[in-house]
Amino acid sequence: MKTINKNYIVNEDIREKEIRVIAADGSQLGVIATKEAQNMADEAELDLVMISPGAKPPVCKIMDLGKFIYEQSKKEKEAKKKQKVISIKEVRVSLTIEEHDIEIKAKNARKFLLDGDKVKITVRFRGREMELGHLGLKILENFASKLEDVCIIEKPAKREGRNMTMVVGPKKA
Repeated sequence: MKTINKNYIVNEDIREKEIRVIAADGSQLGVIATKEAQNMADEAELDLVMISPGAKPPVCKIMDLGKFIYEQSKKEKEAKKKQKVISIKEVRVSLTIEEHDIEIKAKNARKFLLDGDKVKITVRFRGREMELGHLGLKILENFASKLEDVCIIEKPAKREGRNMTMVVGPKKA
């Protein structure tokens, strides 16, 4: 008995009396007894693998399981290479930030946006600054206006406890 992967029911582990069998070349062999199908797989020196256990009767295929699993893992790796991971970078500013500092932080945020990342801009309020939410909103709008050629606002400014945040993402070309 050869068990390579726990996700597949293979060879002698198949407990059904009758199964629908597909040959190694893809042709349908019909519904036959499990023992007979296992003998056919052994003669071809291949594995009998249950592909669809939920079907009535279950569907099994005669194939080389090791080769099949290897090709599946190759496909998964290719799919992983093609996907783009978007991360969220955070830029923190305070209520007392100067115009020049905003320009520097906006320049850094521009780099993040051009790399394809989203940027979360956070204004922190300390102590009595909590009452000056309208100033925090002005700072966020000023920041976003410096980046408007490369970004779109995905989440508008929102107050969350002692912070006010806004999320901007890169413009789709």
